[in-house]
Amino acid sequence: MLVGRTPEKLRAVADRAEQAGGSRPDTLLADFSSLDEVRGLAAELLARYERIDVLVNNAGVMTPDRRTTADGNEWMMQVNHLAPFLLTNLLLDRLTASSARVVTTSSRAGKTGRLDPADLSRERRRWNGWLQYGDSKQANALFTVSLAERGLAATCLHPGVLKTSFAEGTFFMKLVWLLPGMGEPPQAGAERIVHLATHADGVDHPGRYFVKNAPVRAPERMSDPALAAALWDASLAATGLSA
Repeated sequence: MLVGRTPEKLRAVADRAEQAGGSRPDTLLADFSSLDEVRGLAAELLARYERIDVLVNNAGVMTPDRRTTADGNEWMMQVNHLAPFLLTNLLLDRLTASSARVVTTSSRAGKTGRLDPADLSRERRRWNGWLQYGDSKQANALFTVSLAERGLAATCLHPGVLKTSFAEGTFFMKLVWLLPGMGEPPQAGAERIVHLATHADGVDHPGRYFVKNAPVRAPERMSDPALAAALWDASLAATGLSA
């Protein structure tokens, strides 16, 4: 099952998957900047599939300017963390029953994060797009810690610095494209996600952060159980699950 924001991109990826594997994957549209669309996606997945063996939370955005979603959350924090948090929780019983793996794309940018669970949208702190992106990627790692504490085979990873349209137009991504050896092809990141979805590492190291297919020691702010618990509670409130 492929989930994407635009029908054109979904169709293109489904075409390539069909050519490579011989069968066409199912597809569903959902824009993670709308929590209502995430709720609809979860309902459709539960209706279609009696088992969910792997959930890959890979949607991600970065923008230098501040944006707010219709749900009232900062755009990056919602798309990168709150939406997958909501989706995973709405599927949680099915995931648990299937002994599923949950693979979440974090980033080494999470090391720069200074996440404040009481200020997820960075309304009371200095705005900087890359700092907020780091907060959201730190949140991905802490979310993984909390999922593992709840018994799921949850892992997260730094996919690599990839040559894609991500953060297009920023100075950093211009360097990635221009400087030899600074960036990797998208396939490298995809292979690392697939590794955790299929290899024993994805089960044997719950709660861990991976770099180049190996679990590594994450900074305390990406692995602290107390901070992870505070983030969980704040995310419940931000997504309406606390009610």
